[in-house]
Amino acid sequence: MILTEIDHVAIAVRDLEAAIKYYQEAFGATVDHREVVESDGVEEALLKVAESYIQLLTPTNPDSPVAKAIEKRGEGLHHIGYRVDNCAEALASMIAAGATPIDKAPRPGSRGTTVAFIHPKGSFGTLIELVQE
Repeated sequence: MILTEIDHVAIAVRDLEAAIKYYQEAFGATVDHREVVESDGVEEALLKVAESYIQLLTPTNPDSPVAKAIEKRGEGLHHIGYRVDNCAEALASMIAAGATPIDKAPRPGSRGTTVAFIHPKGSFGTLIELVQE
């Protein structure tokens, strides 16, 4: 099995502060990590849930993929991040199984991870992020 666990569930939001406040009030969640990822045009807040995260994402520019997703579909579920031991191996395995990669090779992600995205067209409608810690 290449997948080791669910790393995160990403939720695209327009107002990151309001979303953080909601999760704090509704669930008692706290922000475990917060970062601007310039290369993806997003700011994220990670809320720890056991060994996984809820990742709240907001666009930092109108051309980012998250901004376009919110414009097209509104706020809500954006992608699922699956934790893997070896991102390059997992990406190659998915491509061999017919997946359509967005990233042709693994690249740096937030919090020091290595990531690669798989297009929803080849994954039954779900944007997938492979995450190697």
